[in-house]
Amino acid sequence: MKNYRFKIRYDGTKYNGWQHQKNTLNTIQGKLETLLMRMTNKNEDEPITVIGAGRTDAGVSAISMTANAYLDTQFSEKQIQEYMNKYLPEDISIDDVSIVKDRFHSRFNAIGKTYRYTLWCGETKPVFDRKYLYVIDKMPDLDKMNEAAKLLKGTNDYKSFCGNKKMKKSTIRTIDKIEITQKDSYIYMTFHGDGFLQNMIRILVGTLLEVGWGRIQPQEIEEILKAKDRQKAGFMAPANGLCLVEVDY
Repeated sequence: MKNYRFKIRYDGTKYNGWQHQKNTLNTIQGKLETLLMRMTNKNEDEPITVIGAGRTDAGVSAISMTANAYLDTQFSEKQIQEYMNKYLPEDISIDDVSIVKDRFHSRFNAIGKTYRYTLWCGETKPVFDRKYLYVIDKMPDLDKMNEAAKLLKGTNDYKSFCGNKKMKKSTIRTIDKIEITQKDSYIYMTFHGDGFLQNMIRILVGTLLEVGWGRIQPQEIEEILKAKDRQKAGFMAPANGLCLVEVDY
């Protein structure tokens, strides 16, 4: 039994998120576990658990998700990669397989994550990448958004930006980068931090957009943080614009 690390790329737009769910196998984790059990000739009494670096929401994609699983197999790392890419759906790719130390844990050992949210605001339509961005019909004020973003950075209690009302664990996180840029009709919002709460980035995006549209003033961000109340923050942006870019170890 060895611990294998996987680098995974996937289009999450048609999946019910990363995490395995009881009522459906239409999750990234579910697809991977089902295939690995078939590859190793395991049955339901010998389940294989694929541990992901994070639990991306339904509709969220990933350029580089890290995961690990303990497997009993004679296949080499290259053979595992080839087998998985042969039988996985076309929207899931295994970009790398390696053997790591037994103690390696994709989620607990992660020290940082980068996410990117993509928006489109233009007179034409984003025909070919429409599934991977949020189309808005009014250009926001990016200067005001960047002003508000500065107030969101740092080590804070982000309870106001958590979509889980029953969250019992700490909602304190550190965000060291929020970068908002524009290229033609595209607006890119890049976030880097030590970890993010459920729906946190999508709520941050919605809040920053409301700042850009003048519905929230930049200086109100400090009050929203202090309130620790989800109702004080902005709306939650759609999932399809969000992508996990990188996990740091």
